[in-house]
Amino acid sequence: MSDQAILRITREIKQIQQGADMAFAVDYEESDIRNVRAVILGPPDTPYQFGFYEFTIKFGKDYPTSPPTVRAVTTNGGACRFGPNLYAGGKVCLSILGTWNGERGEQWSSAQGLESVLISIQSLMSSNPYENEPGYENAKSESDRDNMVQYNHKICHETIRIAVIQPLEMALDILPDGTMRTPNGKPSDDDDMSEDEAPGYDNPFIDLRKRRLLWYYEAYTELIDRELTDSGSVTASKRPFHRMPFESGGNTMDGHFDYPELSRRLALVRQKIMEETENWRVQGLQAHKDELGIAVNLQRQYEQIVENLKGHKNYSIELSLVGGNPFLWKVTYFGRPTTPLEGGIIKARIHLSPRFPEEQPRVFLETPLSHVRVSKEGVLCYFPRKIEEMRNHVESIVAALEEDDPPYDPRTTVNHEASKLFWGSLDDRKKYKRTLRRDVERSVEDAFD
Repeated sequence: MSDQAILRITREIKQIQQGADMAFAVDYEESDIRNVRAVILGPPDTPYQFGFYEFTIKFGKDYPTSPPTVRAVTTNGGACRFGPNLYAGGKVCLSILGTWNGERGEQWSSAQGLESVLISIQSLMSSNPYENEPGYENAKSESDRDNMVQYNHKICHETIRIAVIQPLEMALDILPDGTMRTPNGKPSDDDDMSEDEAPGYDNPFIDLRKRRLLWYYEAYTELIDRELTDSGSVTASKRPFHRMPFESGGNTMDGHFDYPELSRRLALVRQKIMEETENWRVQGLQAHKDELGIAVNLQRQYEQIVENLKGHKNYSIELSLVGGNPFLWKVTYFGRPTTPLEGGIIKARIHLSPRFPEEQPRVFLETPLSHVRVSKEGVLCYFPRKIEEMRNHVESIVAALEEDDPPYDPRTTVNHEASKLFWGSLDDRKKYKRTLRRDVERSVEDAFD
């Protein structure tokens, strides 16, 4: 491969890593940048919603003349076909990859690149994937309409089980029955995943999955409740999946529905992530005591931010270390005039990992706030541009809280009740503002109790 091709791949990776599109995440092998791993977030309002679908992408010597080779990793150990174009064996059936004979103009060209590939794969995760199977695009019969519904239900179930819960159980050493894995952390005979799929094996997206689960936890639980109530007997526990006409020869999505069990496993995963977050504090205190480099670095960053706030006479933020621990920061935000939180006193805690910045901070509000960016559990959804700089994290936290008119995006609005009001009718929007205003006023009362 030429130096020019290597430079192009490097540029394409950086564009995605530094871009604002939170639907994609990429990483590469340090020893060979041609070997890339990617995560595609399942699009909202589809049966793939908020699933984390992993792919391996290998660039050949003749790139960009020829497309890269792409393999789906989220397959439950080669046992699950996640759509007409996403095979159980890992094949991604797509014209621009040369794995499907598409229409003229749909083939690969050297003007395309890594982002084009990810966008094209994401387009396969549609609201009605049944129609993606050749010969079924215009299916109109009653049996086909029933199949469409049944197909969506089982993809939805397996998205939560395989693309959300299962990888996190592996990363957290939890077995499906709720017991803990053996100390060596290797997959046991009871695990469906291959080592390639297991996030515990040098997978670069473990932290992303954990943070996003805290953001989307309410979305997952609401989806489970909706599937149980709205779908009735279709998703009744232990009911076998309906096999589609095009599923055969080991290239299937077989199994049965068990949403109560998924609900239990999901709650346990969240509990373990919260326990891990709390344990950062203990690990951090020890790192501080031992004067490890990360502790010294965070202490220095904290002192520089505090000094900078004083120099700019910024009275809207007050920072302190809880118990002198540089891994646990307390933020007190004083709502500035003309912002939605004007006059409020909002308190939050920033939990930092001893492995920062590889593991990113997790921010929890102590002040109850009916805000589109704050989950019911108090988790703040925010986006720092420079993940290694705590100053940028603090600024991004304030920006998320002060945002007056955020664009509609289900991936960033993590409080569903607040979101329905904010993007509902004019009266709903007024109710949102009244509710938020009440929370702001109570924040002052609580601060002086």
